[in-house]
Amino acid sequence: MRRLSRVLGLSIFLFYGAFPLCAQQIGKYVPIQAGSEVDHALNEINAATDPAQKIALIDKFAAGPAAEGDFPIVADGLYVDYYLAQKNYDKTFEYGDKLFALDPDAFQNALNMIRAASEKGDPDRLMTYAEKAGGIWTRYKASPAPAGTAESAWADQKARTLDANKDSMTYMQQAVFGGVYQAKDPAKCAAMLAKFAQIFPDSPYANQALGVAATAYQQAQNVPKMLEVANGLLAKDPNNLGMLLLLTDYYCDKPDQLAKAETYAKKVISLVDAAPKPEGLTDDQWAQQKGLQKGLALSSLGQVNIEKKDNAQAVDNLKAAAPLVRVDDGSYARNQYRLGFALVNLKRNAEAKDAFTQAASVNSPYKALAQDKLKGLAAPATARKKAS
Repeated sequence: MRRLSRVLGLSIFLFYGAFPLCAQQIGKYVPIQAGSEVDHALNEINAATDPAQKIALIDKFAAGPAAEGDFPIVADGLYVDYYLAQKNYDKTFEYGDKLFALDPDAFQNALNMIRAASEKGDPDRLMTYAEKAGGIWTRYKASPAPAGTAESAWADQKARTLDANKDSMTYMQQAVFGGVYQAKDPAKCAAMLAKFAQIFPDSPYANQALGVAATAYQQAQNVPKMLEVANGLLAKDPNNLGMLLLLTDYYCDKPDQLAKAETYAKKVISLVDAAPKPEGLTDDQWAQQKGLQKGLALSSLGQVNIEKKDNAQAVDNLKAAAPLVRVDDGSYARNQYRLGFALVNLKRNAEAKDAFTQAASVNSPYKALAQDKLKGLAAPATARKKAS
């Protein structure tokens, strides 16, 4: 026998066929007898460099020696490799699905299908094959020792096999997360990312996926799902700055949630300076991002103060937030609108007018609201002038 991977020249990954005790593939292995008709056919296919000749040889192989036993698995794998190399993704999916019907635990096939779906930009298929990959991985980890194999030896072999396929699993998770993240519909993106975290709960991308899902649910105005995902992630990761900010922003004007909003906002302020810098950000970018996060927390805290009728404290927090959130028009406009509101409550109308003018100076949902407040502040003075 020999490794079938020797003759699958189109695939950049290991495929089927290995001795059971040194196997690194997950799924059925197909032994190839050296010198057999199948062996000769595979060597001929592997030697072919012309695509038309190669597919003709695969067709001949599939209709002939590969028509018996487990060899259809080999033939379908060859078709997958061929069509993936040709970037004929529909055919790749067709034969990949055929292969799954013969071997539902074909981990390499899941890898190839995810690669094809990623290259095609097909998030629905990415999720379909991600579920298959996750199921294969979970089943293999839980699989009992084959008859005649000691549990300790099987545990060692499984550990080696999982380790050998770890990079492939990481690639699949990256491809699925990146592809699903590009979905244009926020609700669909959120549902897929939440599903991703269920399929790959141990993935380094799981919490990130949940964070993006919560934000996407917020954009889709699905508040119940946003709260479900955000609170669920916060239960797993209590210091997650993104979820603390998302929830304090939502809770800060809810009378029955002010204590929670205040706690979360203060927690962000206490954590943000010591937070580790994410990969890919320069020191200046990270400093700006941390400043924005601190500013958002202070702005939410200012809104909590307004709701609690502590307008003097609100003014302090909102003024502290202003220069930090200035980098984001929407956040800045909201902060200055809140500041104007607190100043009106304190009857400091001249300062309030300045705050509302700043809120109206940038394009945001608060522009029209601030302009209305400015008209209201101007009305009494106009009326007095007419009266005189």
